[in-house]
Amino acid sequence: MSRGEVCIQGGRVVDASGDLGLVDVRILDGAIAEIGAGLSPSAGATVLDAEGCVIAPGLVDIQVHFREPGREDAETIETGSRAAALGGCTAVVCMPNTAPPIDDAAVVQSILDRARAVGLCDVRPAGCITKGRGGEELAPLGELYDLGVRVFTDDGDCVADAQVMRHAFEYAAALPGAVLAQHAEDPALVRGGHMHEGAWSAKLGIPGRPAEAESTIVARDLQLARRTGGRYHVLHMSCAASAALVREAKAAGVRVTAECTPQHLVLTDESCSHFDPVFKMNPPLREQADVDALRAALLDGTIDAIATDHAPHSVVEKDVEFEQAAFGMIGLETALPLALDLVRAGVLTPATLVMRLSAAPAGIFRLPGGRLAEGQPADVTVIDPEVSWTCDVAAFRSRSRNSPFAGRPLRGRATLTIVGGKVVHSPERHEIP
Repeated sequence: MSRGEVCIQGGRVVDASGDLGLVDVRILDGAIAEIGAGLSPSAGATVLDAEGCVIAPGLVDIQVHFREPGREDAETIETGSRAAALGGCTAVVCMPNTAPPIDDAAVVQSILDRARAVGLCDVRPAGCITKGRGGEELAPLGELYDLGVRVFTDDGDCVADAQVMRHAFEYAAALPGAVLAQHAEDPALVRGGHMHEGAWSAKLGIPGRPAEAESTIVARDLQLARRTGGRYHVLHMSCAASAALVREAKAAGVRVTAECTPQHLVLTDESCSHFDPVFKMNPPLREQADVDALRAALLDGTIDAIATDHAPHSVVEKDVEFEQAAFGMIGLETALPLALDLVRAGVLTPATLVMRLSAAPAGIFRLPGGRLAEGQPADVTVIDPEVSWTCDVAAFRSRSRNSPFAGRPLRGRATLTIVGGKVVHSPERHEIP
């Protein structure tokens, strides 16, 4: 579909500022031209019916793994972008634990070129903090920054050396808008572990990964961020202690943001009780007290964003015994209904949900979008919050199938996704030409 005039009518517009009521959204040449009641589209415009739906700014997922280059058997930029569009995402940040890793300008450029060719989602690569994600020598942060990289992380591995992390903060502090995002997990404390260390790991006889492995790294990095003035982001935060540390640091003026995943907001380590490797994640699913603390932190703004940590794996990596299985799950196509459950449970308001899924993540990593306003890019998601469906991973756009929600009833999903005025996902009901 071309980027001509599109008018979305009959929906309830909700963005981070609140519920704007039943108004129409008119899109012209890739930008939002007008928002108001009873808009009259021009002759020849495409008119989309959003009755009973919510019109929101496009969702922004700041932690996904598209596996390209190197692991295209599990996911590609194209299949990942299709999954993102189906899930209502208009922009994503892909992590650099690829093969080769994203520590080189040529790799960054190849990803940008490929994403542009696919054209289904705004794909922004994160760059490595250290060369080869080895944790010893800084990657060429300045070169990557010049190509538009604003997020630096060794995600999948923690930058365990405090001196290396300090130097990274000092370097990044000189790059306007640059953020260091940490996979906060002390490798010495989690070595040999496969799930959260607690009552269930003891009962199952599975070596554990203690929550202290996360909180000790978060505490250290917050001190380094305070000393250097650098910007720090906690990836996939999973435990109560980390949330308390970030809350205190924010109150003290440290430049810190944090995210958590839908799975860490709805599942606990008890899910591992049947030894199903689809529940094996990194960080691991924690205890109910951690889930409750994360929900409270999401509500009060300690946790700024919900991100999926979409981690595709092939069957040979996941359909094995629990302790041999790879960590991670796919999440782009299930994040929205899981988040809508939090609204129904009274954990979040609709506006706060949009803030955590769109406006805040866009702001953290300085991405376009995240709000509906005249003159802004037409990155829009139309959501049917009440539609019921069964999670059928065979129908997913992701190349992998490792979802713990397979076969489960879900409620709510994106019915329309528009990126820069171009419809990239739509159901039959909209009859897009």
